[in-house]
Amino acid sequence: MSARLGLGLAALGRPGYINLGHAEDLGPENGVADLRARSHVLLDAAWDAGLRWFDAARSYGLAEQFLGEWLARHPERRQQLIVSSKWGYTYVADWRSDAEQHEVKDHSPGTFERQWPETLAALGSPPDLYLIHSVTPDSPALGDAALLARLDVLAERGVTVGLSVSGSRQADTIRAALALGWPFAAVQATWNVLEPSAGETLAEAKAAGWQVIVKEALANGRLTARGDVPGLNALSAESEVAPDALALAAALVQPWADVILSGASTRAQLESNLGAAHLVGADLTGLAGLAESPEHYWHTRAGLAWN
Repeated sequence: MSARLGLGLAALGRPGYINLGHAEDLGPENGVADLRARSHVLLDAAWDAGLRWFDAARSYGLAEQFLGEWLARHPERRQQLIVSSKWGYTYVADWRSDAEQHEVKDHSPGTFERQWPETLAALGSPPDLYLIHSVTPDSPALGDAALLARLDVLAERGVTVGLSVSGSRQADTIRAALALGWPFAAVQATWNVLEPSAGETLAEAKAAGWQVIVKEALANGRLTARGDVPGLNALSAESEVAPDALALAAALVQPWADVILSGASTRAQLESNLGAAHLVGADLTGLAGLAESPEHYWHTRAGLAWN
C-alpha cells in the first residue's frame, strides 16, 4: 500500500506554512540551501520507501525547483514516477515566514501562460498532471473559454489536466468540473476523518475515469500527535499506533483514491506516516465519529497561523 502514498512538497519548498509545528520542524536553518537539502533527503527517503508520486505547485516557494534538481540527479527515475504540479497561485512571501501575504491567487489565462513555462523550467520536463490550484465556486476558471482552450491544448499534448479544490463546497466545484468533462481528468481534494464531505463526489470522479489525489489527509497537523482531536488521540493510545498513521490509513482504504499525499517535512514524520500502509484491514471504525461540519472545519483551517 505504500505505493498509494505520495509526497507533497507544500511544507518543504518555503520557510513558512500553516502546518502545526512547521517552524519547529525546520528549525533556524531554513535558508534556500537548507530546504533544498531537506527536500532532497525526504525525496530520497520517500523513493526508497516505494513512494512514486511527488506533488508540487508554483506557490510552494521553490518546491518545483527542488524536485526538478532531484530528478536531474536521478534521470533514470523519471519514467518510474508521477509528478503533479499546480498553477494559479503566485508565491510572494520573499522567503519570509512572517510575511503579511504568502500567496496571490489568479486563475486567468495570463497567469497560466506565465506559470506553465516556469513549471517546465523548474522541473526540467512536463509534469504528468497539471492542476488549477484551489478552485472554489467563485473562481472564474471553469467558465473562462479562453483558459479552457489553452488547457485543451495542454491535454492534447499528453499532460493530464485537472484541478485542486478547497473550501466547504468542494463537492460543488468537482461536480461543475465533471459536468464540463474534457479537458479535465484529475482532481486533488481535501479528504480526512474531520472533513470527509467530498467523498461521494470523489467516487463519482473516479467512476468517470478521473485520477483522484487526496491532500491534507492529516488536516495540516491536527490529525497528528500535535493535534487537537481527543477521539483520535484516545484511539491512538488504545491501539498504540501513531495518530497520523491511523488518519492516513482511513484515507488509504477509500476505494476511489489513487494516491494519498504525505506532507511530511522530517524523516521521522515520513516514517510515521508510512505506518499507515500496514494498517489496511485494521479496525478503523473508531474514526467514523470524528467528522466536523465542513463549515467548522474550513473555519478552523483558515485560522491556522503561518509559521
